[in-house]
Amino acid sequence: MNNTKKIKSALISVFHKDGLAPIVKKLDELGVKIYSTGGTQKFINDLGVNVIPVEEVTDYPSILGGRVKTLHPKVFGGILNRQDNESDVAEMDQYAIPQLDLVIVDLYPFEKTVASGASEQDIIEKIDIGGISLIRAAAKNFKDTLCVSSMEDYEEVLNMLNEGNGEISLEDRRRFAAKSFNISSNYDTAIFNYFNSDHSIASLKISEMKGKVLRYGENPHQKGYFFGDFDAIFDKLHGKELSYNNLLDVDAAVNLMAEFKKEAPTFAILKHNNACGLAQRDTVKQAYVDALAGDPVSAFGGILISNTEIDAATAEEIHKLFCEVVIAPSYSEEALEILKGKKNRIILIHKEVKLPETLTRTCLNGALVQDRDNVTDSTENLSNATNNKPSGTELEDLLFASKICKHTKSNTIVLAKGKQLCASGTGQTSRVDALRQAIEKATSFDFDLTGAVMASDAFFPFPDCVEIADKAGITAVIQPGGSIKDQLSIDYCNEHEMAMVFTGTRHFKH
Repeated sequence: MNNTKKIKSALISVFHKDGLAPIVKKLDELGVKIYSTGGTQKFINDLGVNVIPVEEVTDYPSILGGRVKTLHPKVFGGILNRQDNESDVAEMDQYAIPQLDLVIVDLYPFEKTVASGASEQDIIEKIDIGGISLIRAAAKNFKDTLCVSSMEDYEEVLNMLNEGNGEISLEDRRRFAAKSFNISSNYDTAIFNYFNSDHSIASLKISEMKGKVLRYGENPHQKGYFFGDFDAIFDKLHGKELSYNNLLDVDAAVNLMAEFKKEAPTFAILKHNNACGLAQRDTVKQAYVDALAGDPVSAFGGILISNTEIDAATAEEIHKLFCEVVIAPSYSEEALEILKGKKNRIILIHKEVKLPETLTRTCLNGALVQDRDNVTDSTENLSNATNNKPSGTELEDLLFASKICKHTKSNTIVLAKGKQLCASGTGQTSRVDALRQAIEKATSFDFDLTGAVMASDAFFPFPDCVEIADKAGITAVIQPGGSIKDQLSIDYCNEHEMAMVFTGTRHFKH
C-alpha cells in the first residue's frame, strides 16, 4: 500500500513570512495550486507566483477587520474531507470544494504580545481564531493533509518537498500532526494562563515548547529531561553538557545570588543546592577566596557563581579548584581563556531574565504550586526582641546570614561574620542538630565565632539554641519569631547580653 501523498494544492496563511519564499517557489515549480489570504497573498504575488485568493473559493470577503477570513465550509471542507470516503468526495464535487493537500499556517504572536506589556485590547486581538482552527483541522486529517504550523519547520518541509518531488509520506504527515497539536495546545495554555493569572480557577496548565534529553536523571539508572528555554537565561561558553543535578544546582545558585544583585562583589560556592561558601568583599577575587575558605572540602566539584564580572586574577584562583560550573554576568577575555583550561568545566554567562512567579513540583499523584518567596528580610521588617540591640556591623551580618538562610534546606542554621559564611547546618530534622553541625563545621575550618551572628529559618520553641550559640561566642540572632515560647529565648538573650531580632517572616525550604 502506497502511503505517500502528492501535494497538488496548498493553503498558505501566515503571520511570519521569514523563510517562506523558498517553499512557495518550490510549490510553484511542482505545479501546486496555491490559495492564500491578505498579507500572505500579497507576499506570494510579489514573488511572481500565481495565487488564488480564498475569497474566490468562498465567495465571501474578509470581514470584521480581518477577524473572519478562512472560517468557511469550503475551506474546512477542503481540509477535512476523507479522500477514501465516497460520500465526502461526492459532496466535494457537489459544492465545488477544492481539495487542500497542504496547509501552512502559523499563529498570531500571543505570548510575545503579552510579554511586551501591550494593552489588553492588543493582547485580545492576538488570540488567533482562524489559524488555530486551520491547524486543528489539518492535523486531524493528517491522512490526507500535511499541516505545517511553525516557521521553525520550513527548512525541513523544503527538504521533504525536494527529496520526495512533492510526495509526502504518511509517517511524515502524522509526525507533523503531532507537531501541530503541540503548537495548538501550547497556544491555548498561554491564553488560559493569561486569563487566569490570579489563579481564581484552580487548574494547572503547564506547557514548555523547548525540551532536551539529558544524559540521565538524578542517577544513571533514571531517564532525565529538561523542559525550558535554557538559552534565554544563559550563554554557554564552554564545557560539557549540563546534567540533571547540574541544572538543579545552577537553579539554586541563581536564586541565591539574586539576593545580592547590584551589591558589592559577592561570590558563592554551592553543593547539592546549598551554599557551602559565600562572601562579600571589595574585590571579586577576595570574595572568592573567602567563600572558598568557608568549606574548601565541600567546594570540590561545586557550582561557583559571582554577581559581578570575573577577572583574570579571580580566574587564576578558580582554576586551582575542580568545579563543575562557573556562572557570572561576564568574564574578561583573559579570565575566559584561563577558565577554558579545563575542557569539561562548564562556563555560563547569566543573563537578566525574570524567573517564573510560581513554583511547581510533583507531589503524590499530582502537583504542588506556590508563589515564589520574593520576601528579602531588610531593616524595615525587623523588630528588636531584646534589650540589647545589634550593632551596625552585626545588623549587616544578620541580614547577610538571613539571605543565605532563605536559600538553604530546612531545618537550617546559618552562622556568619564579617559578611562571610562561616558554616551552616542544612536539612536537619532538629534545629539543635543544625546548630551543632554548623558550630562543629565552623570550628573545623578555624573560624573564630566570637562576635558572629546566627540566622534561623524558623522560630525557637525553646531557649536551647540561643544558649548553645551564646556559649560558642555568637552575639546576635535573627529569626522569624512567632513561637508561643518566644519569651524563653528572649529572656536568655537579655540575661546574657545577646541581641535578637524578629523578621516576622518564615523562610522554610523543603
